[in-house]
Formats: sequence, structure tokens, C-alpha cells
Amino acid sequence: MATETTGLLALGVAPEDERLYRILLHRPRATLPELAAQTGRTPIAVRRAISRLEELGLVSRLAGRPVRFLPTRPDVAVAALIARRSEEMESARLAGLALLAELPPAEHRAPEDLVEIVHGRAAVAYRFSQLQQAATEELLVLDRPPYVQDPDRQNSGELERLAHGIRVRGIYAVSAFGVPGKLRLAQEAAAAGEEGRVSPDVPMKMAIADRKSAILPLTTEAPALIDSAVIVHTSTLLDALVTLFEALWRSALPLPAGSGDSTAARPASPPDAELFTLLAAGLKDEAVARQLGVSLRTVHRRTSELMDRLGARTRFQAGLLAARRGWL
Repeated sequence: MATETTGLLALGVAPEDERLYRILLHRPRATLPELAAQTGRTPIAVRRAISRLEELGLVSRLAGRPVRFLPTRPDVAVAALIARRSEEMESARLAGLALLAELPPAEHRAPEDLVEIVHGRAAVAYRFSQLQQAATEELLVLDRPPYVQDPDRQNSGELERLAHGIRVRGIYAVSAFGVPGKLRLAQEAAAAGEEGRVSPDVPMKMAIADRKSAILPLTTEAPALIDSAVIVHTSTLLDALVTLFEALWRSALPLPAGSGDSTAARPASPPDAELFTLLAAGLKDEAVARQLGVSLRTVHRRTSELMDRLGARTRFQAGLLAARRGWL
């Protein structure tokens, strides 16, 4: 009988309570005295067991006198217990990650501790938020799709860091601005103090805090990007990631200024500077039209006029000429 009454032990159901539940499955609507007689236990012991089963959602009471008890359908009850236990285990796992912050800063890491693998969307999101909040001097970010969070929502954690005087530099992939509304969010971040640039060569998503730790996807495939990530601590590997960021930063173009930005602190630029920067960054005409809220025909016309003004035959050549004039 022992092996028959331990199937729910992993879900927090004691063997004796499971035995009582099994009896109720065969005798639904039984009263407390009937259950006590059936199990050979005292009414007080049965009442306590019933209370535990009610708390777990395995038993409910029927109205009327005497009180009768009805078992929940096993498939429904067990599925709910599994879901509850999964949530508890995930909360415990995240709590364990939070305890990492209590390690002494001077704690020496073993070589195998210099790189961590984080699994699970919730864990990855938590570690990114933790790394972002840990930055006290500088945050370096490579931004590209796909996005785990709603791409139309601002990164409130970054804005909070900017408000505390943390320097934030972000390099956006050209493909990021193909997402409707993404350019507007980038410009809002720039207005809050972020130093933003755009590049066609952003190879991955990445964030580096104070040049002491970095988080990046385990692979470049979209599903893995959501479900797993690598945490890199102070090491030559982290130094290489910082070097990669700086190389991309030097070759990236300035982020197109928003229409609401003040021009007092900027040198004079042509009316279509935002359009040209988007084109020079590598966005397709359709994406440029979406970002500027104009028709594709208008983009073609204004692009042609701008290239004629510069005397350029290609967009790349126009980019060089515009850079020499200080437009970018």
C-alpha cells in the first residue's frame, strides 16, 4: 500500500493524506465520521487531514448538515498542484540568483566561475535587470531584434540609471529601426541622456556594466536568445567584448535626432538630416518611410534631391560627403 500512496508526495501531499483522498474518490460526499471509520483514524486527525487537502485544492465541502466532502477531479487537482509547485521553484531559483549580490566584492572567482550560463526567460530578464542596476559608472549596450519585452515600451531601468548620472552608450542595429516605434524610443532615451549611435554591423545583443560584467545571448538564434544567456565576469573575454563595443562605436553613425530635440546645442544641419542618417545607416526605404511617417514616394523624392545636392552617385558616397560637411 505504501507505493500506492506516495504518488503525490512530490507535490506536498503526505502519504496519509493521499490515502484519505483516494478513499474520497471511491466514496464522494462522505461525512467526517464515515471517513474516520473508513480510515481507522480519530475524527480530529481526519479533520486536520481534510483541512490540508482543502488547502491543496484536493477536497471541497458541500453545503448542508452533516458536512460532506467532495474530492476534486484528480487530473484538474494534480495539474493545479504542478503549476503551483513550478511557480514556487521558479521563485526559489530567482531568490538564489538574488543572493549572488551578497557575495563579497573581493571574492576571487575560480576560472570556471568567470562565465555563467543562465536558463529561462524569467532568469535572463532578472539577470539583465540586475546587471543594469549594478552599474555605477557606465553601461554599454548593443541593441538589436528580436525583443523579449514589448519593443514599444521604454527601458525604465535605463532611464533610472541615467537619472543617477550613469553614462549610457547604446549602439542600435539597423534592423532595430525596422520595428515600428523603436526609433522614437531611442530618441526619447537620447533626450534623457543616452549617447546613441546606429550601425549595420551589430552582431548580437549585449550589455556591459562598468566593464566588470556582461550579459549576452548564448546563441544568435531567436529561441535561444529568449531562453538562455551568458554572464561574463572580469576576464580577458570581457576585455575582448569591451574592445568589440568600442570598435563598433567608432564606426557607428550618430542617432538621428528627434523632431523635438533642441537645435541650440547642435551645429546647423540640412532639413533632411534625419532622413539622410537613416539612409546612410542602411535602413531600407520602406523602414525609413515608417519611421518618418511619410510615403515611400516622398522618401524616394527627398533621397534623390539630397543626393543631387551633394553630387553623390550612391548612398555610400553621399555618406562620405555628408560626413565631411559635418552633417553626421
